[in-house]
Amino acid sequence: MKRAFLFPGQGAQVVGMGKDIYEKYDEAKKIYEEASKISGIDVKKLCFEGPEEELNKTENTQIAILTTSLAILEVLKAKGIEADIATGLSLGEYGALIYSGMISFEDGIKLIQKRGYYMGNLLPDEKFSMAAIIGLNSEKIEEVCKEISKKDKFIVVANYNCSAQTVISGEESAIDEAMEQLKEAGAKRAIKLNTSGPFHTIQLEKAKEAYKEELVNIDFNLDTKVKVIKNIDGTYYTTNDSVKEILANHIVSPVRFDKAIQLMEKEGVEEYLEIGPGKTLTGFVKKDNKEAKTFNINSVDSLEKYLEEQV
Repeated sequence: MKRAFLFPGQGAQVVGMGKDIYEKYDEAKKIYEEASKISGIDVKKLCFEGPEEELNKTENTQIAILTTSLAILEVLKAKGIEADIATGLSLGEYGALIYSGMISFEDGIKLIQKRGYYMGNLLPDEKFSMAAIIGLNSEKIEEVCKEISKKDKFIVVANYNCSAQTVISGEESAIDEAMEQLKEAGAKRAIKLNTSGPFHTIQLEKAKEAYKEELVNIDFNLDTKVKVIKNIDGTYYTTNDSVKEILANHIVSPVRFDKAIQLMEKEGVEEYLEIGPGKTLTGFVKKDNKEAKTFNINSVDSLEKYLEEQV
């Protein structure tokens, strides 16, 4: 059976995530302890106790979600659960890269800590927003963004999550205008997101340039058995790829999770495991592939229920 591991992105965080897994499994405990040692921050305390305001800061969110996902992953690996394909949403791609062996655990934790810091702190001064547009095709959304851009306002598509959901990013006034126009054009819903910056747009160029310096000394192993799908274009990493360039550009480029879903379906993936907090990614998969068998592994209960079904 062909299985894919999916790793969640920012927005999935919740105070208390991973606590029951940590308390029950030594494998998970070790991951939290190692991540704390490498990063110099108490990741366990951040995940289990918050406070929410601290957990929601981008510089903390990214390492907290990644560590929680990797802790759960370690338990699954100990139980003999493996995947042929791995991918994630934005920061979640680092979970896929670590699982595949393309980067080491230590390098992955160091990188995501720096990435979260730069994305949370090297932001433009202007007021920006992001909004999820549900139930309207991305071509129409792109068209409306282009029209509003002609008024000298910044607005672009930042995330192509699935055929039914696209995220736009831009100046607050442009986002408000687009939300109204897109609802009139037939969008079922337009929801403003609680984010700290215009992620995956050219507005994060400073963060990208700073992050490039962190990538210089990292070694990547492209000769791996697990196939990893890139956010940047929804294709697999290959031995010809410049991973450093891709990961730097990832910060300022739209996320193409919609294409990742299409590729996994085309490859005949039968089982999708979302590893970490939330249920967002399996939700996207289900929207575009109704027959997909999906599981969310984010607690002791969900983990044990899944393992029981494997017997």
